[in-house]
Amino acid sequence: MAGLIVAPARERPVGVFATEAARLCLLPRRDGALSAGASVDYGAGQHCVARGVAHAGSALTMQWGKSCTVTLRYDRDALIVPATLPAGCDSRCSGRASLAGLRLERLSDSIAEASRTRGADGRLLCGDGAS
Repeated sequence: MAGLIVAPARERPVGVFATEAARLCLLPRRDGALSAGASVDYGAGQHCVARGVAHAGSALTMQWGKSCTVTLRYDRDALIVPATLPAGCDSRCSGRASLAGLRLERLSDSIAEASRTRGADGRLLCGDGAS
């Protein structure tokens, strides 16, 4: 049985990346950037939700609002969040949760699935990507 060969994250950084407790979605926008959302949910008031825009290149630069710009590293078909994030990212989290240090494996390269991914707040993480 023949299988499909999926483009590595670096070549097509679109879709859903995940761990057991975290989700990150990336959707193409009309302006060439990506809608980007990330969520971590450890339960009982321990969660993070960040939404914004990303720019792909040799790394993936996320802009999750004022003073929260983060550069993720590609590792084959995974995305690595740095172990230290700008202080401006702290407001995206509650309790002791953090987005720092995550390794998110590609779950799907489907635009439809990425557009339906929800954050710990119950809202869509990436919206429709049309901006």
